[in-house]
Amino acid sequence: MSGDLAFVTGATGFVGSAVARQLKEKGFGLRLLVRESSRLDNVEGLGAEIVTGDLKDRDGLTQALQGARYLFHVAADYRLWARDPEEIVRNNLEGTRAVMQAARAAGVERIVYTSSVATLKARTDGVAVDETCRHTAESAIGAYKRSKQVAERLVEEMAGEGLPAVIVNPSTPIGPRDIKPTPTGRIIVEAATGKIPAFVDTGLNLVHVDDVAAGHLLALEKGRIGESYILGGEDVSLRQMLAVIAGLVGRKAPTINLPRAPLYPIAWIAEGLATLTGKEPFVTADALKMAKYHMFFSSAKARRELGYSARPYAEALKDALAWFKAAGYLQ
Repeated sequence: MSGDLAFVTGATGFVGSAVARQLKEKGFGLRLLVRESSRLDNVEGLGAEIVTGDLKDRDGLTQALQGARYLFHVAADYRLWARDPEEIVRNNLEGTRAVMQAARAAGVERIVYTSSVATLKARTDGVAVDETCRHTAESAIGAYKRSKQVAERLVEEMAGEGLPAVIVNPSTPIGPRDIKPTPTGRIIVEAATGKIPAFVDTGLNLVHVDDVAAGHLLALEKGRIGESYILGGEDVSLRQMLAVIAGLVGRKAPTINLPRAPLYPIAWIAEGLATLTGKEPFVTADALKMAKYHMFFSSAKARRELGYSARPYAEALKDALAWFKAAGYLQ
């Protein structure tokens, strides 16, 4: 596989840039699709061919994919809030449809599609779930989860019709180059700067972004067509996560456990203000609904079939904080 041309969407973003870097390290040729407005910080020095384009332009994508043996479709509209929530669904579903149709037209040999654990139905009792615990479009909370659910089903359907696609479901990646930052990256920054004095009783699965990227390459090599693989790390309560961050930056860990119910009016006000300003709110009603569930996941299938592994989450937090500090986010 080394030396062959790999086409990556979303390569200027957090997960996409990690995938592109690992492909470069393994000796693949790189062609990266970027938007005209994209910051290129994360792909500087990779020596990649840069193609400016639009995920919904199927003809343009087909042309851009000519000569590429492999496709990593990592790009996504990763927002938990938008003035028009259905815009998130349209972007992720129609963008995925256009990319997969273009890959088929261009004769791409193998595809890794980056989905998300957002397509999986977590539990309230802290038990980790696997790839069989699936959301429906009706059960998914919020536009982002719904968008990833319908896009993943589309890829599965096309794989059943011969599209050579493998699906990966990253949990909650953290680490370097989170330039936006992602919602979890914002939590890390806010916690490190002492702006999160309390927490709600929830949990998440934290994984180093470079381990997620390595899982993408393993899926390319060993994944079964049409199958999905959770690329996760360790299950952690939000309280634990905040305590580890506090310890790493020399702050006192928060100890106040907030009930969710009284926070809903705050979320509604924040969303109302966001509708006026266009700036994403720090807390949303959907986020509070999701907090009821412990987002705990098992990567046993990926370990068994792909040889996947992940480092301890505390190392990932340490790397994330080091990058945020060097990039000036922790002022």
